[in-house]
Amino acid sequence: MSELHKFLFEGLPVRGNIVRLTDAWTEILSRRRADDAASTWPWPVMELVGEMAAAGALMQSNIKFNGALVMQIFGEGPVKVAVAEVQHDLSLRVTAKVVGEVSAGAHLQELVNVNGRGRCAITLDPKDRLPGQQAYQGVVPLNASTGTGQPQLADVLEHYMRQSEQLDTRLVLAANENVAAGLLIQRLPAEGGAHLAAGMEMEPAEQLEHFNRIATLAGSLTPEELLQLDVETILRRLFWEEKLLRFDPLVPRFRCTCSRERVTGMIRGLGEEESRSILVERGEIDVSCDFCGQHYRFDAVDAAQIFTAPGDRPPGSSTMH
Repeated sequence: MSELHKFLFEGLPVRGNIVRLTDAWTEILSRRRADDAASTWPWPVMELVGEMAAAGALMQSNIKFNGALVMQIFGEGPVKVAVAEVQHDLSLRVTAKVVGEVSAGAHLQELVNVNGRGRCAITLDPKDRLPGQQAYQGVVPLNASTGTGQPQLADVLEHYMRQSEQLDTRLVLAANENVAAGLLIQRLPAEGGAHLAAGMEMEPAEQLEHFNRIATLAGSLTPEELLQLDVETILRRLFWEEKLLRFDPLVPRFRCTCSRERVTGMIRGLGEEESRSILVERGEIDVSCDFCGQHYRFDAVDAAQIFTAPGDRPPGSSTMH
């Protein structure tokens, strides 16, 4: 079962999260294979999208926000766009649009940032928006790097957290065909609830020293260990000298928010003339969800009902099946 664990370092201004997506991740992959074998992601794309799913769950679990955290990576390369969306209850879905050939060993640079203009956008979209309320979005370039070689997704997101949230962060991510996992270590914000006050009486330099020490320990975790070892083993190996305050584990899961009603609204947005031309050409309107592969089909009668005022429909008719 997928699991996410949150913890604090007792007496220190540092918190951590660790996530292992197992059944949630394999369901995402199996749905793509079931929808169309040709749409199965090449290995480097699968790895990127899995890391995005794990990172999205870690970041969503750190904020008190009733809405969706949407992570988008876009630019120039064979991956046109990749998206991970995580709701406040840690239900998640991901997708990627691949438009070109992907080499076996492609990194983030080759996948999305060929000409150096790639971006990562993090959007916080409230579930129940107030009048005039806008979603918050932060954007960072994909060329963030630790100086040790090719920039990775973890480097980009660490840069985002420092720039947009002013939070020192260390992130380790990994994914394969069975597991998408991540470890996040973060320096606590200066303000917050009582449980966030740990270590705040220290001088800033001392706080940073403690964070750097724990971040170095976290950075020693290899992708192979993150994928193969269970949570208890990882935490014990890395932080055996620290006292951790643990919280009840959370359970991320796959869930898609698509629906026939939403697709009906999209078709209505196309307009009656455009919808009619699709019907003439194909005989039906067939919309497939990029996230879960679900197909929504509308024949001429269905489409006519979409553009008919409710009072003009015959009794018992509906646009919903």
